[in-house]
Amino acid sequence: MTTEGKSQDPVRWGIIGPGGIAKAFRDGVSHSKTGRLVAIGSRNPAKPGLAEDFPGARIHDGYQALLDDPEVEAVYIATPHPGHAEWAIKAAEAGKHVLVEKPLGLTAFEAEAIFHAHKKAGTFAGEAFMYRVHPQTKRLYDLVASGTIGEVRAIKSSFGFAMPKFDPEHRLYANDLAGGGILDVGCYPVSMARLIAGAASGKPFLDPVQVQGAAHLGQSGVDEWAAAILSFPNEIIAEVSCSVSLAQDNVLRILGTKGRIEVSDFWFAGGKQGGTGTIRIVRPDGSSEAIEVVEPGWLYSFEADAAGEAIRAGRQELTSPGMSWADTLGNLRTLDKWRANVGLVYDIEKASRKTATIKGAKLARGPKSIPKRQIAGVSQPTSVAALGFEFFPDFASASVLLDAFHEAGGNLFDTAYIYAGGKTEKILGDWLTSRGVRDESVVIGKGAHSPLVYPDVIGRQLKETLDRLQTDHVDIYFMHRDNPDVPVGEFVDAMDAEVKAGRIRGPYGGSNWTRERMDAAIAYAEANGKQKPGALSNNFSLAEMLDPIWAGCVAASDDPWKAWLNERQIPNFAWSSQGRGFFTDRAGRDKRDDEEIVRVWYSEKNFGRRDRAIELAKKLGRDPIHIALAYVLAQPFPVVPLIGPRTLAELEDSLSALDINLSPEQVAWLDKG
Repeated sequence: MTTEGKSQDPVRWGIIGPGGIAKAFRDGVSHSKTGRLVAIGSRNPAKPGLAEDFPGARIHDGYQALLDDPEVEAVYIATPHPGHAEWAIKAAEAGKHVLVEKPLGLTAFEAEAIFHAHKKAGTFAGEAFMYRVHPQTKRLYDLVASGTIGEVRAIKSSFGFAMPKFDPEHRLYANDLAGGGILDVGCYPVSMARLIAGAASGKPFLDPVQVQGAAHLGQSGVDEWAAAILSFPNEIIAEVSCSVSLAQDNVLRILGTKGRIEVSDFWFAGGKQGGTGTIRIVRPDGSSEAIEVVEPGWLYSFEADAAGEAIRAGRQELTSPGMSWADTLGNLRTLDKWRANVGLVYDIEKASRKTATIKGAKLARGPKSIPKRQIAGVSQPTSVAALGFEFFPDFASASVLLDAFHEAGGNLFDTAYIYAGGKTEKILGDWLTSRGVRDESVVIGKGAHSPLVYPDVIGRQLKETLDRLQTDHVDIYFMHRDNPDVPVGEFVDAMDAEVKAGRIRGPYGGSNWTRERMDAAIAYAEANGKQKPGALSNNFSLAEMLDPIWAGCVAASDDPWKAWLNERQIPNFAWSSQGRGFFTDRAGRDKRDDEEIVRVWYSEKNFGRRDRAIELAKKLGRDPIHIALAYVLAQPFPVVPLIGPRTLAELEDSLSALDINLSPEQVAWLDKG
């Protein structure tokens, strides 16, 4: 079949989860221009009424059976929220396009994982906010963008209703189904507020710079009513609210300097089966104008067509005012902050319950494996790169990355007493315990950070670290800073005591220590029968650090350091090994917006190295940042880079550099030219 011929064929849809919202989408597809429903997947295929509810559609026993159906091209995922990520990712692996009922995932981290899977698969993925692709929304956007009510100052929007009674089994109240208002209906006023704030600035959307939320968490632990204030960079303030046990007026109000716009129940537009929607403009003098948007098309047909048109055009995401990938991520990050403000963590997101991967499977090693090396003093081979993850707010978010690193063959994890006030250590401990992988993992701990850089602090902090990690030892331990006012022998004595107590099972050393202090510590240990420092954790990169990133930081990238490391053969666990963005497009001789990059890395010598990294990357078909990481790994002394990806895409990108083997000549050329 020709591409032209295929583009005229209707998209063949399947539905996962044949509930109420699935029936609404069924009606949308049946009244769409681009699609037809061919199959549904149900965990209870014998349920009475399925054949009548979905006439003409094959009924598959289970969701995977639907994904295995070769006739199905695209899948509408209509399960409760917790199932969205699992089945959206499995759909990508099956080569299926997806339209996922909102919210796309429980968090922005789940959404990133979904988009990553579909980007790799080359398939379409979209979040089903039906109102966003309705003509009424486009009309509303244009009215704001054209200045109909002057400059927008504030937005008020609610979506709330009162359930007849509390029912812990109902999805809107069930904790295990991620019930409550914020995710189910709060997402609507948030998405609209972001759209309108964007329209006021001539952009598809705008993300708030601050979110201040409040909520009432009911007896099942979900938010029964909630509100939030969103502050945007163009000084617009939005008040949004939602509820599942409290009726609200559900009117969108956009307040400008020359009047206001009001729309009732904006998500329904003219109605599920088409009709007339009304946009009311109210002037300061009290006069008003009603703009009617007459649209016979069925509400859910617009999202079916928007997805279908994107699929046939070979696009992977919706276009504005539909929810693009960036739009969806911005919306979920706002909801994440709202939830964090009110302390809403579902039981299924906690370590005790979230024991499977994002795809609902038991954690296991994948077919590809990160190379490993033997570090002196460590009982088992360690991955050549260590994973740091101090940026994640909770276990559920971090576990996506931790699982992926383990599945790729990684077993070396970097943490520290001060990271996120101890939260990072707690997350790692929860993950090691919930996954049952402590014995096959190598854990790096760090303590004695400024200003508490004293020998007597080490034992106290290490004990707390072990409690957080839910283990009785770390495999590698670093003093996070040095205090030259303290005799080095006192630090050695304190570390040796922890080694003898079994709380440090492998090498210890200094992070951000000078050569002189390391040599003195080694000499003291040898003279006094103590375990000597056997590891270092200083900055090491193709780009030399000109000015400390943070107070007390020490780089080990210059020639005297390289000579010392080569002579000692002490492994350096290198932080910021890729120059913190210097080898990306964020840097350049003509780019000076990032003050940190300019201060820390900008020199003609470093730019020469960057130029050579770019040149070699072009020859090898890679990116300069890959060359920067490969340079670190190719040293004649052991260097273990500490990588800190925030997404699966960033993780896979970093790991892709591990198969680059630079020759000594290439290493020397990159450094000196």
